[in-house]
Amino acid sequence: METAVFAGGCFWGMEDLIRRIPGVHKTRVGYTGGHVDNPTYRLVCTKTTGHAEAVEIEFDPSVVSYRKLLEFFFQIHDPTTIDRQGNDIGDSYRSEIFYTSDAQKEMAVKTIEDVNASGLWPAPVVTKASPAVTFWEAEPEHQERYYGTRGGKLYTIQNASAVAMNVITAAESLGLATCWVSSFDEDLL
Repeated sequence: METAVFAGGCFWGMEDLIRRIPGVHKTRVGYTGGHVDNPTYRLVCTKTTGHAEAVEIEFDPSVVSYRKLLEFFFQIHDPTTIDRQGNDIGDSYRSEIFYTSDAQKEMAVKTIEDVNASGLWPAPVVTKASPAVTFWEAEPEHQERYYGTRGGKLYTIQNASAVAMNVITAAESLGLATCWVSSFDEDLL
């Protein structure tokens, strides 16, 4: 097993999409890249800790490669905005890859270059590649949240139109079935 750590906005939606990929053994959400020990959700939301909301991914590289995880990551969030995903603003919502080895660093840098060259996004990628530091697990109520709900209410995707087709394309490339829901009706989710 290997570990990957990605930050790309709200960790709830990212975790739910990533954990469904064949070869992903386990995910957990938390905080990393900051300067405060034992951060909490409330503290990170003050925008004073330097932490990013992130997903730690344990995966089997014989089933899904690190490169495939990176490609999926770049399709499920907007990597072109600094410290922001839609209406979520602040450094905790930044786009950053926390690599755990030199091989992951090389692949992260190469993938950023490839995404920039691909034209997938209309602006340059601002995603950083940084060495992994302590990953602080988020509180239990933040773990394995199901995408589509937030506190019992519908959780809408920021940048939905920009992300929806990328998610479908990425899921299909991994052999996952997809369907398009034309309206976000909570009864259908």
